[in-house]
Amino acid sequence: MVPSVNKTMEPELYRLAPEGVSLHFSRIRQVEDTLEQLTRMIEDVPKVAIELADAEVDVIAFGCTTGSLVKGPGYDKEIIGKIEDSAHIKATTTSTAVLEALKELGIVRLSVATPYKEWLNEKEKEFLEAHGFEVLSIKGLSCLGPETADVPSERVYRLAKDVYRPKADGIFISCTDLRSIEILQFLERDINKPVISSNQATIWMMLRIAEVKEKIMGYGRLLTQL
Repeated sequence: MVPSVNKTMEPELYRLAPEGVSLHFSRIRQVEDTLEQLTRMIEDVPKVAIELADAEVDVIAFGCTTGSLVKGPGYDKEIIGKIEDSAHIKATTTSTAVLEALKELGIVRLSVATPYKEWLNEKEKEFLEAHGFEVLSIKGLSCLGPETADVPSERVYRLAKDVYRPKADGIFISCTDLRSIEILQFLERDINKPVISSNQATIWMMLRIAEVKEKIMGYGRLLTQL
């Protein structure tokens, strides 16, 4: 399930999916990254989960990073509970997947690149640090919402290089609507450390839950861990 404004998650996940894996999407109304709109999405989660269950999917993901962490630690688990209780299908959220991906790659100290405004960066920093990670630096592009998908991946690359600190164990590029999968491998080569993105982590988590063990090459180290 993706925010209605999102134009990036679907095409990126289609590119990442191994042969034989199908993806199906429903949308939740959300146009701007305001606290009101991000928190209101959870009201539609049960309905959207039931609609996705009609497609006989094996895993359902709530595909919004900040929408699944904006109310702090445990909010992602609350969303997972709503999905599983209504659809009776295993579930995850993007923020849950990011936490697991960071652990998988041994990233404890990290630099974070985002499209967000400062208040949302602070929410994300608090969420990550509440789970035992150390955010050495975080920087956003001050996007409000619709323009996020229009940010070219070259600009995302420059942002990630700018926010990176040598003491970091890796970089996290946040937001399912921010184009980034095509730059992950190049960033990893340049800094010689792992780089994860919201969409990459989400599909990795879904495939792991579904017990799909085919390695995916060319989009960062994380997907080679399947």
